[in-house]
Amino acid sequence: MDYLSVILIGGAFVGLLLLWSMGIHNGLVRSRNHCDESWSGIDTELKRRHELIPNLVEVVRAYAAHERGTLEAVVAARARAVRDHTELADIANDESYLVSRLGNLLALVESYPRLKTDMQFLKLQGELANTENRIQTARRYHNANVRDLNNRIESFPSNVVARLCRFELWPFFEIDNLPEREVPRLSGDAVWKNHPVGQRHPR
Repeated sequence: MDYLSVILIGGAFVGLLLLWSMGIHNGLVRSRNHCDESWSGIDTELKRRHELIPNLVEVVRAYAAHERGTLEAVVAARARAVRDHTELADIANDESYLVSRLGNLLALVESYPRLKTDMQFLKLQGELANTENRIQTARRYHNANVRDLNNRIESFPSNVVARLCRFELWPFFEIDNLPEREVPRLSGDAVWKNHPVGQRHPR
């Protein structure tokens, strides 16, 4: 084999290696973009929940003004949730704390029959139930994208390219659910069904 053949073979090998590396890199970029996109879906639904809470608090206050501690706890928890965050874990912690305080607020409904039939309250409660469902759907979709990206980053041979290009692992986003017994579903025109199945989804 002459010197020119060696150069050509070597050049072809280097070219194939570059194409392979570019393919893996582009796949990693697509996975990372999917994570960014799916996170924006979660963020949108969390903001929607934040917007519903002040109105919900005011409706409850009209019937249960003396439940000051519970009402103020929800307001304070919402303030924590809407502040600027730098870590995903802090967002998850604040949202889970908000869920617990919101659950306490909705649990008061059983002690106030007139509140249970207030149409504005029922409307807000229904919107909150739909928002909770969308949050959990968006969370599952996002975590599936995170799992795909992390598998690519940690698996050979894509981990070689990921390390060279400094792709970082994404954390899973886990938050507590608002129990369905506290966020009933609307069935028919105005029939609420209770489902005491609220639970936390572990990673």
